[in-house]
This record gives sequence, structure tokens and C-alpha cells, in this order.
Amino acid sequence: MADDPRTVYQRRQAYWNAEIARHEARHLQVSNLRLAAVAAFGLLLWLAIGRDAVPGALVLAPIALFFLLLPVHARVLNARDRALRARGYYDRGLSRLDETWKGHGESGDRFLEGHPYARDLDLFGDASLFQRLTTARTQAGEDTLARWLGAPASATEVLARQGAVRELAARQDVREALAIFAAEARVSRTGSLAAWAQAHPAGLTVMHLVAFAAVGLVTAAVLVLVFTERVPLSVAIGWAVVPGGLNYLLRRQTAQALSGVDAAADDLALLAALLERVEHAAFDSPRLNDIRARLTTEGQPPSRRIRRLEWYLAARDSLRNEFVRPFAMVLQVRGQSAVAIDRWHQAHRHALAHWLEAIGELEALCALATFAFEHPDAPYPQIADGAPQLVAEALWHPLLPAASAVANDVALGPDGARVLIVSGSNMSGKSTLLRAVGVNVVLALAGAPVCARTLRLSVMTPGATLRVQDSLDEGQSRFYAEILRIRDIVTQARQQPTLFLLDEILHGTNSHDRRIGADAIVRSLVDDGAIGIVTTHDLALTRLSESLPGARNVHFEDRLEDGHLIFDYRMRDGVVERSNALELMRAVGIRV
Repeated sequence: MADDPRTVYQRRQAYWNAEIARHEARHLQVSNLRLAAVAAFGLLLWLAIGRDAVPGALVLAPIALFFLLLPVHARVLNARDRALRARGYYDRGLSRLDETWKGHGESGDRFLEGHPYARDLDLFGDASLFQRLTTARTQAGEDTLARWLGAPASATEVLARQGAVRELAARQDVREALAIFAAEARVSRTGSLAAWAQAHPAGLTVMHLVAFAAVGLVTAAVLVLVFTERVPLSVAIGWAVVPGGLNYLLRRQTAQALSGVDAAADDLALLAALLERVEHAAFDSPRLNDIRARLTTEGQPPSRRIRRLEWYLAARDSLRNEFVRPFAMVLQVRGQSAVAIDRWHQAHRHALAHWLEAIGELEALCALATFAFEHPDAPYPQIADGAPQLVAEALWHPLLPAASAVANDVALGPDGARVLIVSGSNMSGKSTLLRAVGVNVVLALAGAPVCARTLRLSVMTPGATLRVQDSLDEGQSRFYAEILRIRDIVTQARQQPTLFLLDEILHGTNSHDRRIGADAIVRSLVDDGAIGIVTTHDLALTRLSESLPGARNVHFEDRLEDGHLIFDYRMRDGVVERSNALELMRAVGIRV
């Protein structure tokens, strides 16, 4: 039997704690070696100049060692940072299992604007479905996951994603690697990398590279001859005109090449790590193999191409080290790295968009697979053909703690009720039922498992009125905003299969108009083939079931015990027989 999610997370967390300690020790060792190399250089230089007792070539040996240790130290620091991010990944995983994740992590607020039902179903924002799901470390991954949550996929696409999610749920190694290979502790903004890919190169050529390299080598040779007193200082002063002139002539192109890559530098390291992990993975599902195939172009894996660019960037970054800068300036490192970066940009910028798209899709699948791993009992829904339908056993809200969530059966479709009319007291669970249904539909049609014992549904688009608000700026009342939203849902139902979730329908108007208006709205939606749920406090609306075929009354109820209202959140057949409004008013001290 496989280990439960908590055991796996705790074991991996302990492993990465040990790795952090090991890399900290190596970091200290390499730092001490670099310091020793600097001290040795100073001593040998003093001996060579003051006593002529040391050959000039030997003076450069500590410098060579220093430069050789630079990439070693960088690898040690990167490994330590990766271990820190890995531990953070499992910290976040345990917080999800402990139900302390709300308010932490990427909320996806930017995806709320203009979405017709995201606010109603808490798809984005703090304590949202997106925040619960996302493990993406790139903007491309976030965008892909948000797009999947924001619109239902076709039946074929849902089944393809399910196959990939099933496989990735069992591949902790792949999910871990994709989640921790990030350049920063927070999500990397690979949008800057996409912008750099679309920018025009500076136009530097191989001849420019040859010129910078040749001038750099001659400059280094001249300085060595001066230090060993084989040529006078005037020769070095005269030669300085050549590198100065070259840098002046190519200053614009060099600046363009280097400034363009600055914003994307961290994203490149992240993308290379992600691509390398995918390139070396073996998959079984067709969708994952398709992603992997899209990454390899022209016979060379993209991670190798990006690693080459990282070497160019590392050379450019050496100018930021106060000790290294003089030597890098002599060797024309800035110019050479600018040419190399610009030529890489010319050759590969069009492929970057395809690499990002593939990685974004894989990260979105990993986010859904992580949810599946953390809910091992959650089933994958059955996708049905034909008219809109939704049949669920023991369905509960995915954003509520599993230990306390109450499950209910829901059946909607051509073989049963077309609309459920839900009556009940305040706080009895009516709105939670709507959200539970809506969020599980979103999960199901994104390709994820669902929070239910079983679920069968067709592909349909939700339409909801759970969070309708008035607008002072636009001069809209709550009622007017609601009927505008309902109009959009009615229009949607005429164009595509729709699941409507109408909370306290038309409660902003009088009982007479509410009854007539709600009757007309629900009949119109059902006539257009939609299915859905309507909640109400107005028991007059429950009479709709008497004249509308396919309408069924259900309710939630409560009871008063020792002055306290008790809710069990169980949905029952029929119309609610009592209200708790007066009891609630008395409970807060209002005399009624």
C-alpha cells in the first residue's frame, strides 16, 4: 500500500533539511578557498614585483584558481537555494493537508476581471480554488491553470488531461522537480522572458565577436609584458586607444543586447531547469509524451541551448564582482558576452514561446495532479455525452476541510429533475451547496478528480449569481445588477449547455414580482435545455414545482436546542417547514 500524502511530505521535508545543511558546509569550504586564492595572488604579486623572485606566469595561477572556483561556488549556492525551495514546497504541501493554506501563495486576482462566474464560485483570489491548486513556478503555468479553471474543456480534452493527471499523481519526482526549479522563492515572472523573445536583436555578428576577443587577448598580453618590465608603460597607454575605440563604436548595440536580457535572466535559469527535467523524463500518457515531443526541435534539447546562454550571462555578470571586474574589462568580457547573447537571441527567440507554452501546460497538469495526490480517495468524474446532466453521490465543497464538510447527493438531468428549488433557513447550507456543485464542475471539466463519491456529468458552462453586488460608480442597484447577470445566463443557455446556480433569486424585489419573474426565468432556462439549482427564502417560489415538469423541491433545515440553532447541512426532499429568522433576531438581542 502506498504511503499517505502526509508521510511522503514529511519524509521529503526531512531529506531536504539534511541537504540544506550539507550545502551550507560546502558553501563555507569554497568561500574559504576563494579567499585563500586572493591572498595567494597578493603574496605572489608582491614577490614578483618587489624581489623578482617569482615568474610572472605563476602570479596568474591563483587568479586561474579563483575563476575556476566561481562556477563551483555558483553550483553550490544554487543547490542550497534549490534545497531551500524544496523544503518550502513541502511546507506548503503540509499546510494544505493541515487546512492552513488559505491566504498564502499566489491568489490569481488578476484573472478575476471580466470573468462571468469566478467571483461567485471563488475560483480566484484569497482562499480560492486557484490558490488551493497552484504549484506553478512560471507565469505560463499560472496562466494555463487559470484558463483551464475559467472555461470547460471538451470531453476529449478532459479525458486526455485525466490520463496525464493520473500519471503525474504517482510521479512525485516529476512534480517535485517542476515545483522547486525556480529562480526565486516566489513564482517567476516568465512574462519578461516572453517579452524578450519578441524583441528585436541588436544585430551583432561573428566579426564583432572576433574583434572583441582579439583586442582582449592583445590587451592582456601587453599588460603582462608591462608588469614583467619587458615593455615600457607607454606601450600600454598607446594601445588603450584601440579597445576604447572599439567599445565606443559598438556601444549602442552592446547596450541593447545586454539590457534586453537583464529582465529575463532569472527566468532563463528556471526554464532551463524545467526543460531539462522534462527532457529526461519517460511518460506513458499520450498528452505528456506530446508535450515532451514539442520541446525537442532540430535534434537538440532546448535546455542545452539555454545552458549555453547561461554561460554567456555568467561571463557578463562577472563584471559586477569588484575583484574580477578589472580582469574582465581587460579581456573585453562585456563585449564578447554581448555578441554571444545577441547571436543566441537571433537564433532561438522564436522557439521560446513554444517552450513556455509546453512548460505552462505541464505545470498546470502537475497542479491538478498534486490535488489528486493529496486527495487519494477523490474519483475522476465520468464525462457523459448528450443533454446537460449532473449526477453526484456524496458531493462536498473542495475548499472546506474534508473532516468537517457535509456531503450531499445531487441529481440533475433529462432522466430526473431539471431544476432543484432549494428552500431553507439562513446559514443552513443553501449557498454552500451551489458553490460545492459549481466548484466540482469546474474541477471535473479542467481534468481533475472531484470531491464526491462518484460524479457523472456532461460538458457545460456554469452561470451563477452568488456574489452579485450593487455599483455606486455605475449607478446600479443590487437588483439591477442581478437581472443583468441573469440576462447573460439566459443568453448563454440559448447558445451552449449551461448549469445555472441562482442564489436567493430576485430577493431584491417584492414577493409578487419575485414569484412571477423567477417563474419566467427558470422556465426560460429549462426550455433552452439548461439544468440548475435555485435557492430561495420565499416559499411561494416552491410552488413552481406544481406547474413546471422537471422541477423538484428540496430543503435544508435547522433546530433550536438550548437557545442555540443547530444545522446539519443535509439536503432533504420537500419544502422547508420553518424559518429561523425570528430566532436569529432574538439571539442578537432584538425584541420581536
